[in-house]
Amino acid sequence: MERIYNKLVRDNIPNIIISNGETPITKILDDDTYKVELEKKLNEEYNEVLNAAGEDRIEELADMLEIIKALAKLENKSLQDVIDCSNEKAKKRGAFDKKIFLEKVIEKN
Repeated sequence: MERIYNKLVRDNIPNIIISNGETPITKILDDDTYKVELEKKLNEEYNEVLNAAGEDRIEELADMLEIIKALAKLENKSLQDVIDCSNEKAKKRGAFDKKIFLEKVIEKN
């Protein structure tokens, strides 16, 4: 019997499958395909974050963070570069700590 996945998985998943007595069929992606698959995985994890709560949500956020690290690496950047950029944006534009919801803007006449 086969289970079809056709998705990007973490590096140790093939070894875990082998340790369970099963045979993984894998391939190594080129950078362009890898980027597309990371973006798909980011969307998958995003949906899992939305549907999780408590410690499960933390696990899903950690998965999302791992994908962000990989996407940054494709841009020759590190997670620290992403964090630094986030901090700079927070200094200039603020964060989301105050829970501000913008309803509308009234234009000048």
